[in-house]
Amino acid sequence: MRFRIGIVVILMLTLTLLRHGVSSALAGGLAFVVNSNSASISVIDMSTRKELRRIPTLREPHHLMLSPDGKSLLVGDTAGNQIMFLDPATGDVQRRVAVADPYQLGFSPDGKFLVVNGLARNQIDVYEPATMTLIKRFPAASTPSHLAFSPDSRTVFVSLQGSDKLTAIDLTSMNPSWTEPVGPTPAGVLWLHGKVLVADMGDDYVAVVDPASGHVVDKLVTGKGAHNLFLSPDNRIVWVNNRAGGTTTAVDAETMKVLRSYSIPGGPDDIAFAPNGDLWITRRFAEKVAILHPETGDFETIDVGRSPHGIWLNPAARGP
Repeated sequence: MRFRIGIVVILMLTLTLLRHGVSSALAGGLAFVVNSNSASISVIDMSTRKELRRIPTLREPHHLMLSPDGKSLLVGDTAGNQIMFLDPATGDVQRRVAVADPYQLGFSPDGKFLVVNGLARNQIDVYEPATMTLIKRFPAASTPSHLAFSPDSRTVFVSLQGSDKLTAIDLTSMNPSWTEPVGPTPAGVLWLHGKVLVADMGDDYVAVVDPASGHVVDKLVTGKGAHNLFLSPDNRIVWVNNRAGGTTTAVDAETMKVLRSYSIPGGPDDIAFAPNGDLWITRRFAEKVAILHPETGDFETIDVGRSPHGIWLNPAARGP
């Protein structure tokens, strides 16, 4: 009897330790990294910097976006013609919805529209998010890539990489407003202080665009192959990833002056911001994620799949 009781006690202690270990491992949250050429999503423990598992996708995922209610993480699988809905706390697949060529996707600030760029099919689709009903499809000149919305949700701006242009679509009338040249191979788009910023991947600068006319009013040199740009959580810094040059540049959001550039080799692409101020950066050509410490310029690396692209952090995620 004593032997059986001892075994039970040992088992109970073991289970308690295991539960504690899992909880502690996930105490720092989860990072989701989209591996485009591995057809997978890496789930990383933010605390231990270890990859916990990989979520398989159909063929070629690229970008991801949290739903306005925070209940689903949407991952666009372009060649698979599908959007996966994941539980942002666990990574469990909630559902799959057939969507044509979902390369880049974004919700309007008011949550009324989900805009999906079909890079390969040259189309921009507007959906009603709750039902995923297609409201309207806009033919695009060539390779619609990244997007950004005006704060009032009236306009979505989409870069057209193959035509060196930016297009604006009025979401109230559901009609195009203008399409204007902004520079060679435009990619990342960002609304900032009443202007639209566009990273021109075929050059070394970010174009500053008048949202009313589409005209370029200024240019800011950041680095070779300016590809994507992100506003820091405190709205003070615009971070620009210069993919061809292997650098990440910090720009003062008020003055638009370059503050500092950091060496991030391997094609820096997307950025996610951690609560402690670190930047998690996908390195498209290196099969790695860099964790940049801006105060020192040092960075750590985490191995992931081939061609890591989109990244999203959930610092609040907890283990079972």
